[in-house]
Amino acid sequence: MTRPANRSIDYGNLMHRAMRGLIQEVLSRVAAEGLPGKHHFFITFDTMHPDVEIADWLSDRYPGEMTIVIQHWFDGLSVTSEGFSITLNFGDSPEPLYIPFDAIRTFVDPSVEFGLRFETQDDEEEDEDEEAPMQEMAEPEEEPAKKGAAQVVSLDSFRKS
Repeated sequence: MTRPANRSIDYGNLMHRAMRGLIQEVLSRVAAEGLPGKHHFFITFDTMHPDVEIADWLSDRYPGEMTIVIQHWFDGLSVTSEGFSITLNFGDSPEPLYIPFDAIRTFVDPSVEFGLRFETQDDEEEDEDEEAPMQEMAEPEEEPAKKGAAQVVSLDSFRKS
């Protein structure tokens, strides 16, 4: 059996798919059972992704990326294989959102110091030694516990050049 010489395993894309599957599983459990214990999530996503559905005033206020907090109040969490929809409260105004998993840039659960970061083309151009600062939180209900920095898994070392 002859195999093409240029075939290779794309570990970067496989890891991205696995990490998005992890987020899907976690959110599906929360949709079915609610948030357990002190768990809560900061999810940063690309507001310009073509499949993101958010109110115009939110995309105007956050042109590029936005971080949402799933913690005290949320409603209608529904998860599919492609993304999730949720209603969050912005200044006493409930707003429905739809976020595809492909639009997610970071997923952090500070209660257990866990985080995932999805590298993008823009991230690759940044200095690798610098940490990218978290953007303003869209729903800052309370500060996460300061037990130490969240453990963030970066896929840059797996990315094919």
